[in-house]
This record gives sequence, structure tokens and C-alpha cells, in this order.
Amino acid sequence: MIPLQPLVNNFLLNYHLGHVLLFTFAVTTLGALPLKSQRVLAINLTVFGLIFAIAPFSTMTAPYILFGLVLIVIGPILWTMAE
Repeated sequence: MIPLQPLVNNFLLNYHLGHVLLFTFAVTTLGALPLKSQRVLAINLTVFGLIFAIAPFSTMTAPYILFGLVLIVIGPILWTMAE
């Protein structure tokens, strides 16, 4: 039997919460694009902006939190522009 714990730990130690949230944001955005709905995309941007902004600062670096603030601004603008 192959011990997987050292292999998994060595892989996961290189990532933090910011990376996980960014990956999840990218996947959900790509999943929402086929719907061709600006409102769904606006909700996605706003929700992930809030998640990025209220995530603990000690678990990720400042650019991720600033990215969240930008998403919080862009999301409602996109919602307003949607038909």
C-alpha cells in the first residue's frame, strides 16, 4: 500500500484559502457562462466578492481581499446593466 499522506500534504501545503476561492470562482463563472445571463453572472461576482472580502485576512494575502472589493463593485453594476 502506498502512503498517500506525504504526497497529498506536499501538494496541498503550497496553496492557501485565496487559491481555493479563486479556483472556485473561476469554475462557477465558467459554469454560469453557458446560461448567457448577466444577472446570474452579477450574482456570482457579488457573492464571491463578499466571500473574498470577509474571509480571514490571516489565511490569504491582501490582493485577494482587494479583488473581493472590486468584485463587490462590479457585480451590482453588471446587475444594473442587465436587461
